[in-house]
Amino acid sequence: MAQAVARTVLQGGQLVAEAATGVGKTFAYLVPALLSGERVLLSTATKTLQDQLYGRDLPRLVRTLGLPVRTALLKGRASYLCLHRLEMARHDVPHGPATARTLARIEHWATVTRTGDLAELPGLDERSPVIPLVTSTRENCLGSECPKYRACHVNLARREALAADVVVINHHLFFADLAIRESGMAELLPAVRVVVFDEAHQLNETGIQFLGQQLGSHQLLDFARDLLAAGLQQARGLADWQTHALHVETAARELRLAAGQPRAGSQRLRWADAAPDGLNAPAWSAALARVQNTLAQTAQTLDTVSEIAPDFARLQARAQALAQLAARFAGPADADAVRWLDVGLHTLRLVESPLDIARVVREKLLQPPDEAATPPPAEPQPVSERPRAWVFVSATLGDDERLTWFTKPCGLQDAEVLRIGSPFDYARQAALYVPAPAAFPRPADPDHPAAVARLAGDAALRLRGRTMVLTTTLRALRAIGSALAARFEAEGQPLQVLVQGDWPKRELMARFQAGSAPGQPGCVLVASASFWEGVDMPGDALQCVVIDKLPFPPPGDPLVEARCRRIEATGRSAFADYSLPEAAVALKQGAGRLIRRETDTGLLVIADTRLIGMGYGRRLLGALPPMRRLGCAAEWEAALATLAQALTAPAVAA
Repeated sequence: MAQAVARTVLQGGQLVAEAATGVGKTFAYLVPALLSGERVLLSTATKTLQDQLYGRDLPRLVRTLGLPVRTALLKGRASYLCLHRLEMARHDVPHGPATARTLARIEHWATVTRTGDLAELPGLDERSPVIPLVTSTRENCLGSECPKYRACHVNLARREALAADVVVINHHLFFADLAIRESGMAELLPAVRVVVFDEAHQLNETGIQFLGQQLGSHQLLDFARDLLAAGLQQARGLADWQTHALHVETAARELRLAAGQPRAGSQRLRWADAAPDGLNAPAWSAALARVQNTLAQTAQTLDTVSEIAPDFARLQARAQALAQLAARFAGPADADAVRWLDVGLHTLRLVESPLDIARVVREKLLQPPDEAATPPPAEPQPVSERPRAWVFVSATLGDDERLTWFTKPCGLQDAEVLRIGSPFDYARQAALYVPAPAAFPRPADPDHPAAVARLAGDAALRLRGRTMVLTTTLRALRAIGSALAARFEAEGQPLQVLVQGDWPKRELMARFQAGSAPGQPGCVLVASASFWEGVDMPGDALQCVVIDKLPFPPPGDPLVEARCRRIEATGRSAFADYSLPEAAVALKQGAGRLIRRETDTGLLVIADTRLIGMGYGRRLLGALPPMRRLGCAAEWEAALATLAQALTAPAVAA
């Protein structure tokens, strides 16, 4: 893999590399990138992975190789403390006691931090409502007119990035810049010839978030809050700011009410006509028009005070932009896009999205086709004349030789493709158990969550915790979590059940790992969504992964339906060409949580009888690591007993 990356860096072009768990893909792209002498942009999927790459992997390699390389970390605005907004928050409308305490902690930390990266602040919940109060967005940033501009943490981070040889960013920031060409990153990207995307399997879904249009109730409420704070602090008496803010809030809430109540915690509504499916079209249109008119009137008022302070000019621009978004959603969607409505209990989000990022990647990132077809010269070219090098890396990019699950929606059909299997001995280290169809409820059966909870509970009791349940829906997550907690309480077991949503992801993982320490009763973690990937718990902290159902894309999702319609319009099968590859990739990601090191051992349970009862199950089984199969319940019990015995065996001297 390192040789393929080095060749791509030297010659330019595109490399798509799937490197299974245990290959060492991070070093395989870092070493040739560092030795190339090029300026390099490294993009990861999450801020947590950014911190790991910048704080651990890069420094280790730079020291080992003895290179005079300058590195920088660059995140989005929402990751950095905004000194101006912190000052405004001190004088904002009264806060509750919890918010006031968090603000006080941030104020103290602000006096000592060098970077302003909120990830440095211990114990700050990433879901905290205080974060929007003390961070900026592209919409509310005052730019060079900000009174704190010279000390701005975002600008300092960008200046460091511009001077660095290797810059670590994340996919969200990359696509945000691609969509809006914000200052700073817009200067950085053209000057970088080598770009590496780690965890590239998330690129398509991340990209469409930024290449479409969105209008959310949170944007309107945030605007109303900022409007009131700026008005009362800097232009009190020049306008009725409380009434203006109230009108915006009321319009936002009326739009939310026009969407009705979701059947569950949240849902997506198709939106092909004037109004989303199931809504009263006149009422919806009237509520959307009210949002537009209220914002337009507020913008007119802000125009009268725009010269008093830069905050008002920015607020006026925000009001106009939000009004334009409301007007856009009042009209028809673009022909090559899909539109839907995300409805939560208290929130609303209007979304118009492209189906994939292929066109944007081809037109804005890659070389023109005629240049790409030109063979590389025999002799190395000067750096300034070489074509750009794009490297896309992940442990999971598809289930076929050409990795079409990834390359097609990303416009990379002509890229070089490399697949490298894992060095792990899965047949020795792990086993797969699928319950027999005759003895286990079908996935659609109401008793299925309870049966999954029984399987997971049996494993957790034998292994003293060390069990993670991955669910495909939030409803199953809640049902399985409740069933496990009730069982352990009824049986007087000290095992703790951790359920996603009770704490931030980082806290849940820390509690889970601590639960397997000597003398601890053990934990069971029940999770969904983001826990299917990015969870790395080597050793005996995690020894059983239970997946409740095959992770097919939700059939009622408007984006999924639009993608399926596009496939079927060409005469192909949406199930074979979309649903199955999606499930295969997600299943590989979930199964990959189990074995993380050469010495790990464990059991994978897929509690979906379709895996062995349906013809397509062979394709999904083929996508999994080559674990040995447990053919019946007796073999499952024996494998559990073997794992449990290993946990109690005395350590053997090396």
